[in-house]
Order: sequence, then structure tokens, then C-alpha cells
Amino acid sequence: MNDFSASKVNTIGIVGMGLIGGSYARAYKEYSDAKVLGFNRSQSVIEKAISEGVLDGALTDENISECDMLILCLYPEAIIDFVTTRANLIRMGALVLDAGGLKRNICGALFPVAKEHGFTFIGGHPMAGRHVSGYDYSTGELFKNSSMILVPKINEADKEEVDVDTLKRAEAALLPCRFGKITICSAEKHDAMIAFTSELAHIVSNAYVKSPTARQHNGFSAGSYRDLTRVAWLNETMWTEIFMENRDNLIKELDSIIHSLSEYKDAMEREDSETLWKLLHEGKVAKEEIDGFYA
Repeated sequence: MNDFSASKVNTIGIVGMGLIGGSYARAYKEYSDAKVLGFNRSQSVIEKAISEGVLDGALTDENISECDMLILCLYPEAIIDFVTTRANLIRMGALVLDAGGLKRNICGALFPVAKEHGFTFIGGHPMAGRHVSGYDYSTGELFKNSSMILVPKINEADKEEVDVDTLKRAEAALLPCRFGKITICSAEKHDAMIAFTSELAHIVSNAYVKSPTARQHNGFSAGSYRDLTRVAWLNETMWTEIFMENRDNLIKELDSIIHSLSEYKDAMEREDSETLWKLLHEGKVAKEEIDGFYA
């Protein structure tokens, strides 16, 4: 399916109108003819989005059954609570996606709820964001050319078959967001990979900037400093919940990087230039093999 109309989505409900939810709403208003309804804890955000033409109206318990698709952009526990408490109000056959950063808990809780109530739930994780948050920073271009991870009901161990038609419908429904790549995996693989690609990077960045030397960096720093500290500024409440939920995978990644850092430190303490050169060379080669060479 390469046509949004093939998804049969005419009305979309966006739950949570922050950076991600607001960007979803803007993308659908700018690049589709779908009706977009929004829900947010702060009613003033909904009123602003309606006045700006980003929303066609508020999403309520009374009109949620009109939605052919719901996109949930809340903290993980709030996503589970929203769906479970309103499952009987969601239209049968509706497509429900979330935008949470982890998948095992959300998918484990909502796959059976969806099956019981006759709608389709697929875990979703748009790999896009900004260092600022909130509706005011949302943009219809946020997801353009980025990766979208879809997590259908699948088990890596027994290779349970995925409903191909459902995935095609979801991909068609996401066309107005203009993602560059759709990645499909299990909840288990998703959380293991995200521990490395996202969570570890946030912890390392957050720890790095705590060095007393950081307060004296002005005039001595350039791209390397900016790159490594970009995600040190974070939402500590959200990331605490994410880190604790995925702590098994994240601890493995932390053990790995702590071991590697210790190797560099030990080589320098021993004044072992040969070993240090080897460690640095191994890292350079690994980068080239994984991502290619960057001049």
C-alpha cells in the first residue's frame, strides 16, 4: 500500500499533544485530508491547537468511537491506563498505535486488551525528537525521513507469523508522516536495541557533563563537546521511568561500556601505548564497519 486512502483512516485521535503528539497532528493536517481530534491533560493546549487549525476538535470519551486510528503519545504507564480504561469505547477494527520509548510492558498489557475488544494494537516508536519538548515546538516535518519502529504481536523465539495485511494498513496510515524507513521487530528486540542506541547515549551524555571541568569548557569546546552533551539536557521524570523499566537491557550495555572504558584507562595507567593504539584502532574499525567512513 502506497496510498493513505488504502488505510481507510478518516478520523484520527491524538492522545497527548506534546512535541510528538503535536507533530503527528500537524503532519496529518498538512499532508492528509483526515479529521484530527486531540486529547491533552491541559485543555489550553487543545484550545490553542484548534485555534491554529492543527486540530479539528477535542477527543473525548463521547467521540473516541469515531476514530479509525488512535495514536497515544503519553508516558508508558499512562498509555496502558488510557487504553485499558477506554477499551470498550474504541471502535471495533480501529488501529491503535503508541509512541512510547519501550515496548515490552506496553505490548504485553495491550495486545490482549485489543484482542478482547476487537481493535488492533501495534506498538510504535518514531525515532525522531528534539532537545526541547511541548506542543509549541511541534512541527509537521519532525518525522520526515526518520525511522519508525512497528512492533506487532510477534515472538522472536517461536517466530509467530505477523499479520501482513495489518502491517500494510499501518504503513499506509503513517504515510502523511513521511517516515524514511519502517522497521518491524518484536517487543523484546526493540527494548534491547533501544537500550544501546538511545538510553545508553542519554546516560553517558548526562554523566559526562557532570565533570567539574565542564564548567570551564567555554572557549575550549567545539563539535565533539556539543555532540556528546546534546542529550544531557533531558526530562528526568520520563527518563527515570524508561531506564527503570528497561534496566535489565540497560545494565548490560552499561557493563559493556564500563569494561571498555576501563581498558583504555588501564592502558594509560600502565603507560602502554601499544595497547592504547590497538584499542583506539579497534574502535575506529568498528565504526567504519558499522556506519561507514565519515570524513
